[in-house]
Amino acid sequence: MRFASIFVPNFMLQAVVRAEPALRERAIALIDGNPPLCSVVAINEKAAQTGIEFGMTKMNAAQFAGLEMRSRSRPQEKIAHAVLLDIGWSVSPRIEDTAQDTIVLDLSGLTHLFGAEKDIGAHLAQRSCECGLLPNVAIASNVDTTLIAARGFQGITVIPPGRESQCLGDLPVSVLSPSVETAETLSRWGVRTCSVFANLPVLQLSERLGQEGVRLHALARGATSRSLAIAEPGHLFEEEMELDDPVEELDPLSFLLGRLLDQLCARLAARSLAAASLRVRFELQPSFENALDRRKEMFRQIHPPGVYEKELQLPVPARDSKMLLKLLRLRLQSNPPAAPIRKITIGAESARPRATQGGLFLPSFPDPEKLELTIARIANVVGEGNIGSPALVDTWRPGEFQMRRFLAPLEAAGAGHSRGGVAHPGRPHKSFKASTSFRIFRPPVPATLELHAGRPTRVVFQGLRGQVLAASGPWRTSGDWWREDPWQQDEWDLEIHFHSSSGGRDAAAALRPDCGLYRFYYDSLRASWFVRGIYD
Repeated sequence: MRFASIFVPNFMLQAVVRAEPALRERAIALIDGNPPLCSVVAINEKAAQTGIEFGMTKMNAAQFAGLEMRSRSRPQEKIAHAVLLDIGWSVSPRIEDTAQDTIVLDLSGLTHLFGAEKDIGAHLAQRSCECGLLPNVAIASNVDTTLIAARGFQGITVIPPGRESQCLGDLPVSVLSPSVETAETLSRWGVRTCSVFANLPVLQLSERLGQEGVRLHALARGATSRSLAIAEPGHLFEEEMELDDPVEELDPLSFLLGRLLDQLCARLAARSLAAASLRVRFELQPSFENALDRRKEMFRQIHPPGVYEKELQLPVPARDSKMLLKLLRLRLQSNPPAAPIRKITIGAESARPRATQGGLFLPSFPDPEKLELTIARIANVVGEGNIGSPALVDTWRPGEFQMRRFLAPLEAAGAGHSRGGVAHPGRPHKSFKASTSFRIFRPPVPATLELHAGRPTRVVFQGLRGQVLAASGPWRTSGDWWREDPWQQDEWDLEIHFHSSSGGRDAAAALRPDCGLYRFYYDSLRASWFVRGIYD
């Protein structure tokens, strides 16, 4: 079996640089600790060349010109570790979560997909660079050898089977991670490299260093063997950024959101997944308001920091960062945060990307992603509650409906093809049934009715006068008595024959048929008649 290890050197620093790519070409030092005892805990090569050392106080480090100082970010380290796992799962389903900066992959059967082992290492390194990390990759026949080689060698290292001891020989014994006492003992013995340590006799080594010495001796020879502790893949992807200065305008916020969405989509692409929903969470700056009482006008009331959250349900899983940014901008324009933003968190619920195959003789449907952008633009003008698909509500109230989110019918093209065969033009299908449709007037049309013995005989509405030929009803409905707008109505279905009221008709009345089947209702609360609609 062959294994690959990915190790991210200077992990704390790379986690911060991943969030701010502009720092990659500058001298940077990370500060950690409680003020005023803050000290340098990580530096890059350019910072080391300027004279910055580990453990230097923040005050002393600030005296060096051109040095960028940042605080250690544990949330960014957590996200970078999740990115590292995503990189491993993009290649192999069997991953060991070894450490925060290290993972191990099982490469069994992957040469048929990615080619030679060196190509697999190059693929892992390229995926890591796309996700903002610069790793060391090592490939060997056992897990511990890959871990040691990844920590000891830069770039991509492939160790052939049987040559573990020779390849690890030049590495210092510190890559074996000995205890402090063992490291001091080996230093007094003059043992500096793994090859010298591997040549020591095991029996005498166990007498002096115990079981740790035997274990380290096997590691130095590359002779250990163990199985992987498999990690379970996650389905929630998150990116976050804490801002030094709060952001209030939409344009600079869009720049930051675009950077986070690019990183998020790169992780999704590495796992061959897409975002089914997008959740945005802003931590807002605390607001300050002056007290109205004059006795307290010298004081200010501090409110706890607010939180702004918004969830976007996508019509189809997507990972186009530019499209997601446009959609998010439109939603923020219609409902912006109430205060400046000091922390941004973006999460995506993953799903398999959509797979569609168009037909040569079928009309192409609009792209659901573009349709979602169009809906968002319209909602930005008319309001989110005024656009969508009408849906019935679980009530008997006439004409009641609600607007729900519109989803494009992706399978509408295949709906017309039934298993019974193809319908021939001019020949009705066996299961065809004639149906009557009902056109509802919105708003209902006021009307005047003449009754005889409690039944309608003549109607007048919209300048038309008609004789009732047939009447069916009434049907009494009522409800929602506990609300401020209850209803109580008597409905009639009337067949009406129209005739001119004053020797002629106007242009609108001339377009109406001579006869029609209408539904009228009497509103008992308003004591008025209305036309609800017409049957086609």
